[in-house]
Amino acid sequence: MIYNVAILVGILGLLSRLGEAKVYFKENFNDKAWESRWVVPSGWKDKADLGDWKWTPGAWYADASDYGIQTSQDAKFYGLSAKLDAPFSNEDKELVLQFSVKHEQELDCGGAYIKLLGGGDSFDAAKFGGDTPYQIMFGPDVCGSSNRKTHVIFNYPPKNDNLLIKEEVKTETDKASHLYTLLVRPDNSFEVFIDEESVRSGKLEEAFDFLVPKEIKDPKQSKPSDWVDEKTIADPEDKKPAGYDDIPESIPDPDASKPEDWDNEEDGEWEPPLIDNPAYKGVWKAKQIDNPAYKGEWVHPMIPNPDYVEDKKLHVRCKDCTHIGFELWQVKTGTIFDDIIVTDSLEEAKAYAAETYHKKKGPEKEALEAHEAEEKKKNEAAEPKTDDKEDSKDEEEEHDEL
Repeated sequence: MIYNVAILVGILGLLSRLGEAKVYFKENFNDKAWESRWVVPSGWKDKADLGDWKWTPGAWYADASDYGIQTSQDAKFYGLSAKLDAPFSNEDKELVLQFSVKHEQELDCGGAYIKLLGGGDSFDAAKFGGDTPYQIMFGPDVCGSSNRKTHVIFNYPPKNDNLLIKEEVKTETDKASHLYTLLVRPDNSFEVFIDEESVRSGKLEEAFDFLVPKEIKDPKQSKPSDWVDEKTIADPEDKKPAGYDDIPESIPDPDASKPEDWDNEEDGEWEPPLIDNPAYKGVWKAKQIDNPAYKGEWVHPMIPNPDYVEDKKLHVRCKDCTHIGFELWQVKTGTIFDDIIVTDSLEEAKAYAAETYHKKKGPEKEALEAHEAEEKKKNEAAEPKTDDKEDSKDEEEEHDEL
């Protein structure tokens, strides 16, 4: 009975938090009217350089009515933006940005990230592009085998700079849908999830260069001139063996013999070739022993940094965010975006994931496996059979004889 009560209390608590949560944006692209909610930036690039967004469930899917938007033309720029349902400032509340990404192509070089931006009524959707100021940039970016990461970038007005996370976050590059979630908490911490599994977490101040260091090396201190930091020294009692330097590095090859046709008058005095001397041990060095005067590695004393100023509102990474958007470049295209949510509640984002991503995850995997099996059959059927190749070779040989 106690166990059941505990479960009930937990459910009621979750429902209470969901009731308090606010969703600032949600998009599943399942209706044709999505085009009226989003704007293609016609003034960003020449029309010939902009790729078309394709409204599609994809080449394989869990549900034919579950649509997303897909990059569809190779080597093009892709832009798109939409207005949030209400301006979002996350002071003293969570910030959650979540969306799904599916690469149906063999991804070689291209971005698949999303941005949160301010601007309000002055936001120029027609000119939205790479130079448009943003507050958050989050999501996959791939170019080659060595550059594969999930961007986590925050704009920080005091530095007037976009700050990248110091330690890169992994990304997924297979052909399944993956759910990317960014969480920023009011305690100035953050967490990144892929498929609702945590892949990075920590304090904002430690993971990004928002602030100058709390401590600096004391400029008035320096390593003493008599400081000994050599761990070992040459053994003063170790002496070089007598005759050590008389051993040559090379010696005449004892197995060599003068060629029978060698003529001393014409070829000169014959000398056997030289080989490495197995007795040679290199330049003599005294063996090393522990240095009795060793004091350890000198550590520079640290002092408080006079320029350090604490920022208790580091978590406020959205201040009047009003728009969301994609501005991408892709070489090979085929990436599908879906199930976007911006909210101030991780529980709300998880509930949305349960309605969308988790429902299609298993069936989509089966659809992908069936699709790949069918493609394999087609490729095998298109390949010439061995007998056909041999018959063709025989025909060519008969033709040559004629």
